[in-house]
Amino acid sequence: MRIKKFAAFIIIGVSPILVKAQFKKYSNEFLNIGAGARGLGMGGAQVSSTNDATAGYWNPAGLVGVKNNPNVGIMHAEYFSGIAKYDYASVAIPINNNKRTIGFSLLRFAIDDIPNTLYLVEPDGSLNYGAISSFSNADYAFIFSFAQNLKQTEKKNISFGANTKVIYRKVGSFASAWGFGLDAGLQMHGKNWNLGIMARDITTTFNAWSFNFSDKEKEVLYLTKNDIPTKSTELTAPRLVIGGGYNFNLGKNVKLLTEANVNVTFDGKRNTVLSRDPVSADPNLGLELSIKDAFFIRGGVSNFQRALADEDTVNQKRVWIYQPSLGAGFKIKNLMLDYAFTNLANQSNPLYTHIFSLRINLVKKEKEGQ
Repeated sequence: MRIKKFAAFIIIGVSPILVKAQFKKYSNEFLNIGAGARGLGMGGAQVSSTNDATAGYWNPAGLVGVKNNPNVGIMHAEYFSGIAKYDYASVAIPINNNKRTIGFSLLRFAIDDIPNTLYLVEPDGSLNYGAISSFSNADYAFIFSFAQNLKQTEKKNISFGANTKVIYRKVGSFASAWGFGLDAGLQMHGKNWNLGIMARDITTTFNAWSFNFSDKEKEVLYLTKNDIPTKSTELTAPRLVIGGGYNFNLGKNVKLLTEANVNVTFDGKRNTVLSRDPVSADPNLGLELSIKDAFFIRGGVSNFQRALADEDTVNQKRVWIYQPSLGAGFKIKNLMLDYAFTNLANQSNPLYTHIFSLRINLVKKEKEGQ
């Protein structure tokens, strides 16, 4: 009965999407990039199988997979030839004899050293290059996670998790925003199968923007016929991720994990496999081959879209494109090094990105004589 109540809580929590609201499509989109090279190498198909510190991002219910010792994860990636930088760090700490787990995550996506040309042109029309300064456009997310086992037997394990997240976005000294949101998730594990559901921004995430322009800056914006923004709010619509996976035993020391996820959005018609208004759905598919639980090979596909064919000169022929990814990992005692080779664009217009991440189990050394 308690499990049914938790499942109902997740589903009912996204019911406000059935009512038209002032949602900003792609609001807080930096929170949908992913976390950890393992998950990104599998095309983002993680909702049912994630079980380390990165579960605070993919599905907090998976944090119960961290047992006995804290688990730490860090990641760095650069996009658009190093223009944009994405950093992620997380820690998961088991408590109450491994019955519960708490987690903390930090994400930063930023473009630094953006030229500020507001004062480039002098009143007489001349160019003053010495007046060019720079600023950063940075998005931050602070996530606190909690997870606990709801039911644990020899054949089945069911867990629940939730996130509280605080969002801070800053555009130089011109604008900043604070936001707040909630996530909730469930995981169910059998002998060889996994099921998972994750509701992001379950109550809608609210961002409040404020702007700070000096009188001189306002004057320049007015003379150049640019709008001067005022305080505004931004709502991020709920997103539902549903997935399942299966572990195949291919040999004594070889296993294959397969997982399929479906991302369901409620902010209007998107360019996805299922595209309706207001509901759209997009699949993620991932594989992980494990050899002696020490070496891992991964692959995945995601972001299916219809786009104009490259050879089409009349802009009428559309083809399906997708975002592929590959990855690998090495496990040495309590340390896991992961790598992902992802395609930020699609297979017809590649902008590949190299991603590295590190996962560490903080095992305490036993004192001599004990």
